[in-house]
Amino acid sequence: MELNKYSKTLTQDMTLPGAQAMFYAIGLTEEDLKKAQVGIGSTGFDGNSCNMHLNALANEVKQAVWSQGLVGLNFNTIGVSDGMSNGTDGMRYSLVSREVIADSIETICGGQYYDGLIAVVGCDKNMPASIIAMGRLNRPALMMYGGTIAAGHYKGKSLNIVSAFEALGEKLADKLSDEDYKGIIQNSCPGAGACGGMYTANTMASAIEALGMALPYTSSNPALSKEKSNECIDAAKAIYGLLEKDLKPRDIMTLKAFENALTVVMALGGSTNAVIHLIAMAKSVGIKITQEDFQRFSDKTPMIADLKPSGKYLMEDLHKIGGTPIVMKYLLDKGYLHGDCITVTGKTLAENLKDIPALNFENQDILFPLEKPLKKSGFIQVLYGNLAEKGSVAKISGKEGDRFKGTARVFNGEKEVTEGIRSKKIKEGDVVVIRHVGPKGAPGMPEMLKPTSLIMGSGLGKSVALITDGRFSGGTHGFVVGHITPEAHEGGLLALVEDGDWIEIDIKKRQLNLLVEEKTLAIRRSHYKQPELKVTSGVLYKYAKQVKTAADGCVTDES
Repeated sequence: MELNKYSKTLTQDMTLPGAQAMFYAIGLTEEDLKKAQVGIGSTGFDGNSCNMHLNALANEVKQAVWSQGLVGLNFNTIGVSDGMSNGTDGMRYSLVSREVIADSIETICGGQYYDGLIAVVGCDKNMPASIIAMGRLNRPALMMYGGTIAAGHYKGKSLNIVSAFEALGEKLADKLSDEDYKGIIQNSCPGAGACGGMYTANTMASAIEALGMALPYTSSNPALSKEKSNECIDAAKAIYGLLEKDLKPRDIMTLKAFENALTVVMALGGSTNAVIHLIAMAKSVGIKITQEDFQRFSDKTPMIADLKPSGKYLMEDLHKIGGTPIVMKYLLDKGYLHGDCITVTGKTLAENLKDIPALNFENQDILFPLEKPLKKSGFIQVLYGNLAEKGSVAKISGKEGDRFKGTARVFNGEKEVTEGIRSKKIKEGDVVVIRHVGPKGAPGMPEMLKPTSLIMGSGLGKSVALITDGRFSGGTHGFVVGHITPEAHEGGLLALVEDGDWIEIDIKKRQLNLLVEEKTLAIRRSHYKQPELKVTSGVLYKYAKQVKTAADGCVTDES
């Protein structure tokens, strides 16, 4: 089997002397030009703890790739820190970065004729972006996750990034001293690694491991661990095997493989962002996944992991008892996973998990039996109704109840609602409405982590609900509904809600409704004018013009 299936176009065609001259210029030998070339794409950059160590890992991968008799060539692409940009206009670039990363990986690997790809990624959007690029390219490839951060500690309390956001809410509610507020901020993130709970980064890493596009344990090995360093060597061995077998992403990312990913997301209580990302990832390989598929798997998959944000533990705790593979082994043995799906190891999922020990429920309280789960069905609920004709996504852990009826408190954007919380405008029984923060309206569909954290920190988490055409961080918890489609900017009913209107959220009926008479709404519609886009140039403008709805995965490469 020729391993240099693509790169030989540049290295062996004697009518392309410029390419070969440049390969000699970067230090390749005549013998090297006969080898397969593997692009090693890192989203590493200094300005974010999730990504600060990725370039070092990529260098380890590069050395290991060369030791396999392949040519390893590093390249970089961008990242945006969700934790740092949340609560700012910069957050509008977060979901946009998924498309930029996917486009750039596709561009360099396609343009440079790389035979294979290893993506070394960290923060939330990095992972689905790399998988989307792999699906488009359909060349041997795998993803390596940079790993989870360790817990922070302050005055005997375990901390993580959400602790910092919720501390602000406590401070605004006069429940926290300036000294303790500063102490929490300074100790929430002790070093490198992605946010530690079952937030979006760990959710997507777990989903992609279940999908078969990453090596076993990649989602639960901590960032600064010997296991993560060893993974670099294993990744190089795996890419050689993929090249040798000509095993490509579209061979691995089948419908059954996506069903495995959906199951693991539900069992672990993962982020609602998985809805957008898995829909988009599936589209990259020509598979249709819809919001209703999430509802279907939520209905039949119990939530068994007591992980933050709604639970007690962090990913590093799951690592200590066997990591993601021990969860998958348990789910496989119980008939919840397709064991015959091929993975990047060249083996099936069942073969990967064959020697994983059985899950012991006596010596740990992180994972619960399927017969006695934390929640009998999944936490993700897809709601429809006059406020969400094409759907919305609720994250319901079971602690919030299953119905909320209250009066609307309307805010046009995140800054308005933050000020509303500061001024104590929001009261018990309110349904907080944050609109014009959707894919087009923001543009960029930013996360509403700051408002939800302020609400929780101020003590209103159990007495108010929040709905939005934006999305949520994996760290969000409470009675929240996002991804409302159609969004306000596109003329969805959300745009017509006024302060004092009654809104009802019914989880059992899967309904989100504005309880206002149609004749009143008709008058409001007659006065409604679509607002101008908030940007007129640049990447956000291009995104607003191209992006599809949240229900369609917010992709930008469909007509």
